[in-house]
Amino acid sequence: MSNITRRDFIRFAGAATLGLMGASGTARAARRASAHVVVIGGGFGGATCARYLKRMDPGIKVTLIEANERFITCPFSNYVLAGWRTLDSITHDYGGLKRDGVEVVRARATAVDPTARRVSLEGGASVTYDRLVVAPGIDFRWGAIAGYDEKAAEVMPHAWKAGPQTLLLRKQLEAMPDGGTFVMVAPDNPFRCPPGPYERASVIANYLRRHKPKSKILILDAKEGFSKQGLFMEGWKKLYPGMIEWVPGAKGGKMIAVDPKTKTLEGDFEKYTGDVVNVIPPQRAGEIAHAAGLTDASGWCPVDPLTFESKQQKGIYVIGDAAIATPMPKSGFAANSHAKRVAAVIAGELHDQTLTDGVYTNTCYSLLAPDYGISVANVYRFTAQGIKEVQGAGGVSPLGADTAFRQDEAKYALGWYASITADAWG
Repeated sequence: MSNITRRDFIRFAGAATLGLMGASGTARAARRASAHVVVIGGGFGGATCARYLKRMDPGIKVTLIEANERFITCPFSNYVLAGWRTLDSITHDYGGLKRDGVEVVRARATAVDPTARRVSLEGGASVTYDRLVVAPGIDFRWGAIAGYDEKAAEVMPHAWKAGPQTLLLRKQLEAMPDGGTFVMVAPDNPFRCPPGPYERASVIANYLRRHKPKSKILILDAKEGFSKQGLFMEGWKKLYPGMIEWVPGAKGGKMIAVDPKTKTLEGDFEKYTGDVVNVIPPQRAGEIAHAAGLTDASGWCPVDPLTFESKQQKGIYVIGDAAIATPMPKSGFAANSHAKRVAAVIAGELHDQTLTDGVYTNTCYSLLAPDYGISVANVYRFTAQGIKEVQGAGGVSPLGADTAFRQDEAKYALGWYASITADAWG
């Protein structure tokens, strides 16, 4: 990392979290009648927010509404494709939240009535709330690429929601002949996990180098550049020379149509085919955000950058990938940071506390091989102009680093994952 040391960054980020936790002591001392906070979505944002609300004020009743019994993380799901991890190793249940006193309701939220402060659930039940946090993650813009819909995803997997799609793509890679071509379609911004497609290409290259060394990878990208591009390309040249080709949008990388029957992709200039085709489609906020009237024309949720309260519906907070929190990326760590902020905001509001300035953080690790890691870290602060990156407080892994440095980054990635998942799910 440049500009500051990793130790400095951790201290900065830790100070921001401690500042939020410090406010919680006053909240406990000033406790009034118990309030009910409902959280929709049990991913990095929702689970973290529910846990921290109970920590900041055990008197608050917190209900987490989540459709799935367990949460499978997108972070580290690429490593399942490479054979480095199992799906079970990135699957987390809600036992830790229950032990913390969070009520977990396994159901799908279908609608929100902000006037009555009621969340409707699939099956006819409903839950009322005093404050509502919506952490719905992403959904896909099916049809944005002509021919690519849910049925097509069973032939050309997206694997951008970890689980069955991850296993399907892994199975296709195993069946691909040596000398075959793996084609990835990378989406335009904004989308979940900006470095994710390029990490995926890296780890699949690692798998192919070991098992199908005559194979090639083609990345068809709607963008003209991507996150940590210099670092990825440096790593590809060193680890997988000649195996990975990246085609930016201006040179024909933007896809306009697909044909699942022939595994053909049509771009502005030419058509492509692959033995295995991974289409990561354009994205939008999760469905409940649309049903609740929290989105704007962009398909994402505008929020107050100080509180993350929805600009569309008062008394509702939106965190994680669904929120427009530019320049923060849509990432698990960013969602975790939003969640802690909103927990402090809600606890403070319920106890008539004065709100302080917001500080947010993001850290992201990517592996290009089991022993080759790169990272980016940033600190953000609320300003009168919105959320702004704090210059000099963060940075990226340096180009040209030696083997030991990349090995250390790979080790830090494992610690990062263990820490953030323990923070969210216990």
